[in-house]
Amino acid sequence: MTQRKPVRWLAEFALALLVSGCALWRTVTPEPEPPDPTELTAETFERIRSNPPWLAAFLRDMPKGGDLHSHLTGAIYAESYIRWAVEDGLCLERGTLALVAPPCDPEAGRLPAAVILENTTLYGDVIDAWSLRHWHPARSVGHDQFFQSFLKFRARDRTGDMLVEVTGRAAAQRIRYLELMLSPRLDAVMALGRQVRWSDEPDSSRARLLAAGLRDSLAQVATLLDSAEARRREVQGCGTADADAGCDVTVRYLYQLLRGMSPEEVFAQILAGFELVRLDPRIVGFNLVQPEDYPVSMRDFALHMSMIDALQPLYPEVPIALHAGELVEGLVPPEGLRFHIRASIEQGHASRIGHGVSVMHEDDATGLLRVMAERGVLVEVALSSNDAILGVRGDRHPLRAYLEAGVPVALVTDDEGITRTTLSREFQRAVEEHDLDYWTLRRMARASLEHAFAEQPEKERLLAEFDAAVREFEARWSSGPGVAAAAP
Repeated sequence: MTQRKPVRWLAEFALALLVSGCALWRTVTPEPEPPDPTELTAETFERIRSNPPWLAAFLRDMPKGGDLHSHLTGAIYAESYIRWAVEDGLCLERGTLALVAPPCDPEAGRLPAAVILENTTLYGDVIDAWSLRHWHPARSVGHDQFFQSFLKFRARDRTGDMLVEVTGRAAAQRIRYLELMLSPRLDAVMALGRQVRWSDEPDSSRARLLAAGLRDSLAQVATLLDSAEARRREVQGCGTADADAGCDVTVRYLYQLLRGMSPEEVFAQILAGFELVRLDPRIVGFNLVQPEDYPVSMRDFALHMSMIDALQPLYPEVPIALHAGELVEGLVPPEGLRFHIRASIEQGHASRIGHGVSVMHEDDATGLLRVMAERGVLVEVALSSNDAILGVRGDRHPLRAYLEAGVPVALVTDDEGITRTTLSREFQRAVEEHDLDYWTLRRMARASLEHAFAEQPEKERLLAEFDAAVREFEARWSSGPGVAAAAP
């Protein structure tokens, strides 16, 4: 008995050491970190990216930030214009399929708009004429089809109803911010420009325009926006228990200027753009529109940049976004491809570039890309628009060049109604044609808010809500598509 006690004691001591060692091992060994929802969502994305229906569902559900490049009249679907034309008693010119003001005269080919709804063939022809639906390059030039569509539809003071349509559609796609281009009081501004004339002296021309009452004319813009936004709130029931989801979409405006006009008219518009940003906080910047390849646009491009350059020091707080590089070889002489984007940044003070398709034809293209990356100049990429208007798609598009150079990029619609697209569809094209991964899509969506022209407190709110929405989205999709589909 006494001889076996040390043995039993040693055995018990060894067992105690083993137990305490295991306990110590459990104490110091770190618990495995939970899987990163973003990485898991990226894995889900890779599994479904080759399955178009699942990919569409994923991208429709994905928070997309904002759409920074949308002309309000072009964002409206033709079906809405037809409905409004009937309600407003407008007429359809049979030969051109353009809406015109009454009186209607069927014998002269000016049909009551109501006829459109009574003839299914005519109904389809009108939609096709007012958009790129059923458009094919073998039948017509997409460039002409796109820009001529704007000349065919019209509406009587329907801005509020337009806001209802675009914000409702945005909310359905999880878009929380829109910058809409529109041109209130444009005719009055250009009339003042013709009255004052252009003297090649920006300071003198500005002083004479202001003396002629430019600010008084622009003061009416606030009333026009007030009326439109009141109509939007009324139709969507904003502030009520039954408010439409579109009420949660923040809208800001860019004053769009027609670059194809005379120098005096363009200068008056540019000055109006600067002034309006100071007069109304809802207008957050301006942009030059109309085809960049039009004769006047090409001839006066440098002049327009010099006008902006002369006025910008007087309005340093005003953000500027410019259409530039919406060009392709053969559309204009080669010389026209060499400087528009750089000039828009350096003389036009643009912090955002719309389209930028011809960037690799610019002088010192790699240096320009480096400048854009260093300055954070965002490019608004419109894949469907660039395909239809310029015939540029797939690997012919410089999207990947911008991304690889570190230039910030946001996908945009330009414009939903005419191109018959959605921002969700633009994201899908980016995946299918450019092989982008989830991380890149996520970064581009956030960039649309980071580079928005909204006031800083609103931008910070939108970014915080976007980050929260992304976390909620990734929580659903991190477990795979089947789980996401079943989630409430």
